[in-house]
Amino acid sequence: MKLWAEEGERVYAGTALEKSRPPQLETDEAPTIDRAINNASRMPVLKLLRGAHGFRPKIGSPVLSSGPAGGIEYRAGDPWDGQVLLRTSGRISVRRYIHTDAELALPRLAGGRIFVDALATYRDYPQLRYFGQGQNSGRSNESNFRLKSSKVELSSGIRPVRILRLGLTGGYERADTLAGTSSEYPSIELQFPPRTVPGFALRNEFATTGAFAEVDYTDQKTSPRRGGIYSARLNNYVDQNFGRYSFRRLDVDLRQFVQFFNEQRVIALRAHGTFSDTSRGLVPFFLQPTLGGPETLRGFRNFRFYDNNAMFFNAEYRWKVSTGMEMALFTDAGKVFPDRRDINLSGLLTSYGGGVRFNLRQSVFMRVDTGCGREGCQVWLRFQDNY
Repeated sequence: MKLWAEEGERVYAGTALEKSRPPQLETDEAPTIDRAINNASRMPVLKLLRGAHGFRPKIGSPVLSSGPAGGIEYRAGDPWDGQVLLRTSGRISVRRYIHTDAELALPRLAGGRIFVDALATYRDYPQLRYFGQGQNSGRSNESNFRLKSSKVELSSGIRPVRILRLGLTGGYERADTLAGTSSEYPSIELQFPPRTVPGFALRNEFATTGAFAEVDYTDQKTSPRRGGIYSARLNNYVDQNFGRYSFRRLDVDLRQFVQFFNEQRVIALRAHGTFSDTSRGLVPFFLQPTLGGPETLRGFRNFRFYDNNAMFFNAEYRWKVSTGMEMALFTDAGKVFPDRRDINLSGLLTSYGGGVRFNLRQSVFMRVDTGCGREGCQVWLRFQDNY
């Protein structure tokens, strides 16, 4: 994962491909909460949350450490029958995390075979966690930093058949990393020498290009119960200011869902790898993949491990308890490492545990997981499915 999701929360053009990115600081709850409100819109209280005249509340933490967040979203009317879609939103959390975005999408060109999407985002996250580089970083070294970033990105692609998406991306990104504002943990520059934190206290600017491919033959877009999603994304970052932070990255994400026992049981499997080519420069620490948290290793604190490369594996056994509720047992394994030559299964960190999922119309809107690892146990309450 990187510190934030590369494409924010694409509402119109996004699919499971958005979740194929490296686990990162931003794991936005708002899209899941929106779906839950829509699915339960017959309830009078929740019907009010759908808003009016294009305006609606925007609820959900944009990142794990932000605390509860809320704001407002505007979605333009749809006189073109879904051919042109426009939205913009802004949120602020109880810890003063700010997230704003605007999106213009053309999702159904040429009879739905061509899609175009433009997304602009701004983020000000004042207390993001950092423990140091590598898998041997100490838990006692926890620090925090502030990230202010803005990005524009254009994505375009084709759907030659229903289950396949192919596309290209291009954009520009600017990020400032500053002293953190937390009173609980020291700021990053007080805990680590600046030379050991690549890209800190600099105005980093990147021109980005990329390509992606996805095969998705699951039974439903959210909370699938059978089928598979296989995706790959190649991104190229070109440092515009210093010439030291240009790199390429490949993200590969494989998911498989097996349903059995009268469709009441599901085995959910995931394998994810993020691999960086550093032959041209360093990977800034805030763009490095991370492990730890409710999306990767649930027995470790969120964003516990940073490095140039990461790989992780998840396995879940899920079973239906009653209408609207499922239980799950899971195990996770993964590691971060500095060099691509270290791609192997040795030295994997592991965690295990169980949880409960709540759903509306077969779409998970809330889950509670307890995961345990070598550093103790963690409890996660998330308003989104994990994969």
